[in-house]
Amino acid sequence: MSKTLIHNATIYTEQQIIENGSLVIDNEKIATITNQTISSEAVDTIIDANGLTLIPGFIDSHIHGGYGVDVMDATKEALETIAVHLPQEGTTSFLATTITQSIDNITDALKNVAMFPNQAGQAEIIGVHLEGPFIEAKKAGAQPLQHILAPSIQQFTEWQEQANGLIKTITLAPELEGMKQFIQFLSNQGITISAGHTDATFKDMQLAVEQGVTQLTHLCNAMNGMHHRDVGAVGAALLLDNLVAEIIADKIHVSSAMLHILYQQITKNRLILITDAMRAKGLPDGDYELGGQAVNVTNQVATLENGTLAGSTLKMNKAVKNMIEVTGADIRDIMQMASINPAIQAKVIDRKGTIKEGKDADILLIDKEWNIHFTFCNGKLAYKR
Repeated sequence: MSKTLIHNATIYTEQQIIENGSLVIDNEKIATITNQTISSEAVDTIIDANGLTLIPGFIDSHIHGGYGVDVMDATKEALETIAVHLPQEGTTSFLATTITQSIDNITDALKNVAMFPNQAGQAEIIGVHLEGPFIEAKKAGAQPLQHILAPSIQQFTEWQEQANGLIKTITLAPELEGMKQFIQFLSNQGITISAGHTDATFKDMQLAVEQGVTQLTHLCNAMNGMHHRDVGAVGAALLLDNLVAEIIADKIHVSSAMLHILYQQITKNRLILITDAMRAKGLPDGDYELGGQAVNVTNQVATLENGTLAGSTLKMNKAVKNMIEVTGADIRDIMQMASINPAIQAKVIDRKGTIKEGKDADILLIDKEWNIHFTFCNGKLAYKR
C-alpha cells in the first residue's frame, strides 16, 4: 500500500486544532498527525493543502439512493453508483437504507448489501438502516401502506441472517401492539432502535426509551407534532436527554425556524444530519420512483401523487451549509452532527467519525465556504475538486 502525506493543513483532531499540520495516510489508516515537518522521502504522494481545513468525512446514516439508483434496486451496480458519487458531497460512509416493501424485495436488498465488496476510494457501506416495515399506517408518509407488518422477531431474525448481521439501525413505531418485546429483543442484539413513522404519545416515548429506543427518525417528519396537552415524539426529542434525533436540513422537510429551534434546544450533541435522499438526488427535475410508487420532483422537491414528501434530493454538503446558515454552527458543531454522532449510533466510532491516529483515513479538505476540495475514503483519494 502507498503512503500519502497531506501537509500545510489546519487539522481538527479529537482534542485540538493543529495549524500548518501534516497527516500521513498509511495502509488505509491515519498513521501520523503532527505539526512537525515530515520527510517526503518515505511517502508516495504529497498533497499541499494550502491552508485548507482537514476534518473527518461525513456519515449519512439514512440514505435510500441517488444519481438514478436506489438501495431497493438490489443490484451491485446500484450500490456502486451510490458509493462512487457520495464522496463529492463529503460522505465517506453510509447506512444503505431500505423502505417498507414486500418481504421478498427487502430480502433481496439485504442480500445484495451483504454481498457488496466495499473498496477504498468509494464511500463505505457500514451497514443497513431498515426503515420499516414495522410502522404506524397513519404516519406512513411515503412508505407503501400495503407492505406494513406487525412487529416480528422471527422476520427480523431472518432478515438479519440474510444481511449477514449488517442491520445496524431500525425505524419502527414503538407504540404498536407487541412492540415492547420486539424492542427489548432488538436492544439485546445491539441494534440502534429509532422511533419513526410513529403516532407515539410522550408517555409512549418515555416507555420506549426505557425499553431501548435511542433515536428518532427524520425528526418532525412522519410523526405527530407538538400539542400543549401532549408533546408527542417531537417533545420527547426536546426533553429526553438520551434520545438522538435525525434531521433533514433541506429547509423543506423542516423549516429554517424549526431547524434553529431544534439546534438550540436539542444541541449538536444529540442531532444527526441525514439526507434521506432518493434516486433523483444529483439529477434534473422529473418523474422517478420510490418503493414502487411514482414520485415527481419539481424544484428539487420530491413528492408522491398526493403531495406527500417522498424523501429528498439533498446532498450532505448542502445540509451542512444550510445548518451553518440557519444556526451559525461552527466546524466542531458540524463534525459532531455529521460525523461523530452518526458514528456513535452506527457503532463505528472506534474506527470512524474523528481524526485520530489509527482510525480509517476518511478525510475531507474544505475551504472557508465549506467547498470540498479533496475527499479520501479509507485512505484513497475519492474526489478532487
